[in-house]
Amino acid sequence: MSASLSPARTRAALRASARISMEMLLVLVGTAVVLWLLGRMWSVVWPLVVGLLLTTLTWPFARFLRRHGWPPALAASVVTVLFLAVTAGAVALIAVPVASQSGELADGVVEGIQRVREWAAGPPLNIGDDQITTALDSATARLQDSVGSIFTTLATGVGTVVNGVVTAVLALFLMFFFLKDGPRFLPWLARQLPGRLAADVPTVAERGWDTLGAFVRSQAAVGLLDAVLIGIGLWVLDVPLVFPLAVLTFLCAFVPIIGALFAGFVAVLIALVSNGVTDALIVLAVIVVVQQLEGNVFQPMIQSRGLGLHAGVVLLAVTLGGSLAGIVGSLLAVPAAALIAVVWNYVREQLTDPPSGPEGGPDADPETDPEPARAALAS
Repeated sequence: MSASLSPARTRAALRASARISMEMLLVLVGTAVVLWLLGRMWSVVWPLVVGLLLTTLTWPFARFLRRHGWPPALAASVVTVLFLAVTAGAVALIAVPVASQSGELADGVVEGIQRVREWAAGPPLNIGDDQITTALDSATARLQDSVGSIFTTLATGVGTVVNGVVTAVLALFLMFFFLKDGPRFLPWLARQLPGRLAADVPTVAERGWDTLGAFVRSQAAVGLLDAVLIGIGLWVLDVPLVFPLAVLTFLCAFVPIIGALFAGFVAVLIALVSNGVTDALIVLAVIVVVQQLEGNVFQPMIQSRGLGLHAGVVLLAVTLGGSLAGIVGSLLAVPAAALIAVVWNYVREQLTDPPSGPEGGPDADPETDPEPARAALAS
């Protein structure tokens, strides 16, 4: 005789499922509202995020100065000026050698174009000069027909650049104020919050700050590793401007996807115009291999160790962030996932019951607790 379903248990299971579904729906609605508010305030949130990331990068030096008796305002000012000097120095390390060899690079570009034309004229393509001229005329006509869209694209690009400059300036000022007044923020926040929130929120904020610091340090380590490996490859192939290209690779590592593409494009272009097609292809292969190792091995391993996230979680976070918000999403995906993990772990700590049955306690298991056994032997 087959067992029949219990009506009472079935109704209880349906009620529990409905209640859990409703609670999950409310959580999703609340999350959507928060994300919508962040999107509406993004012009303020984005500089704030960049300022926090810059502060985590520069805070160790500011903390060192403050511990040695420097006033907070003076320490923050010195660190901000040094940060600007280091940034300008990094740009100079890239721009000055490139400018000094600009004539050679220009001649190399012309020679590279000529080589490409000669290669295209031979088998298997057999493209003649008249075909190239026809293609250029066709491209010119298309450009003339799309002048309006080009101007629109240029205007959009100029607006993006202006927004980037404004964001950088705001982030720099915010970094100064965070360096100057950051240690007073958590005590002030604790005084503003009622009851248990006065202890919970500052604790989560402090752990989140440590997590952001670990993210910036791990990203710098990944960028340094990329710069060293690609720099060695360029040096072996005797490509000019090895050090500026290595510095550019390190700086671009902080901008996911686009940074790697830009640095790789510049390295391949310089290898093409200076060493020829063969070395350019080898440089391209080196960059692809290093980038694949970085994205699939080095970055997940380093960031998972520093942030307490599994390497697979890091990969999935970057993929999801890029699909949802493009470059910005890829940049913020890992720290956002790490902050979510911080909040989740803290909530679990608060909701977990204290371990019952400590050694020698009233709930201790007589079969596993050694103290009752020793007492029995002693008697």
